[in-house]
Amino acid sequence: MQNIVGIDIGGSHITMAQVDPEKREIIASTYVREHVDSFGDRESIFSAWISAIEKVTEDLVKKDLLLGIAMPGPFDYENGISLMQQGKFIDIYQINIKEELAKRLSISTAQIHFVNDAGAFLEGEVFGGCVQDYKRVFGVTLGTGLGTAFYDGETASDEDLWDSPFRNSICEDYLATRWFVNHYAALTGGKISGTKDLLDQPEDIQSQIFDDYADSFAEFIVKYVRGYNPEVLVIGGNIAKVYPCFKKRLNQHLEDHKISLPIKISAIFEDAAILGAAGYALKKARINLTK
Repeated sequence: MQNIVGIDIGGSHITMAQVDPEKREIIASTYVREHVDSFGDRESIFSAWISAIEKVTEDLVKKDLLLGIAMPGPFDYENGISLMQQGKFIDIYQINIKEELAKRLSISTAQIHFVNDAGAFLEGEVFGGCVQDYKRVFGVTLGTGLGTAFYDGETASDEDLWDSPFRNSICEDYLATRWFVNHYAALTGGKISGTKDLLDQPEDIQSQIFDDYADSFAEFIVKYVRGYNPEVLVIGGNIAKVYPCFKKRLNQHLEDHKISLPIKISAIFEDAAILGAAGYALKKARINLTK
């Protein structure tokens, strides 16, 4: 069996696990999550990454190892070069991370494959999640931010719609967690941290806010998602966990617009990026073998 490790690199952590390519699932006993100071210097960032990776790969044969890494952008995913010029990871700007990791892990650069983190979520759902039987899939992650990706039957690409024009602002302002926080404050003068807190509020307030959210989400689907002509829409992120609260009104809107689009909720959530990175690496390795 191919030794595959899926890795999800975030702004404050690195999370990874070995993945069983036949069962298409994470090997839970190998799961590792470590804190990373993304504002730190180059050496501290690499040291933290390598330390975590070695914990997962120490018993694996290096020549048979395959690493799939989900990475936030901007990033040169094919060559493995960071293009982040401000904020997090600024000290590794224009560093060839693929070469650096290969050298430190004593493996070939051909054993490392990078994929965008939004694309990795959808790759994970296609590889081992809730949309394995579909060829055209649109994926949306609803949480602190808005992630959008499209799978065309071959690979999932980051569609980067978060800052696209929407009403009097951008999409993310109406679909991410901060919308719930701001809308609740505007209606009640009170404070919540997100949808989990909203579920503890009076039913009339819940209904109004979730109805308003359904209106926004439906408008987003009509304006941006419909044009991709997907067979299915898959939703991940924390807001997906309260989907039943806005499902009925959302589906009514779609029906009114004559949009017949099945909606599926992620069953693997946080593990999707790990699974997707591994699945993407396996796919790239097989493509390279046929060249």
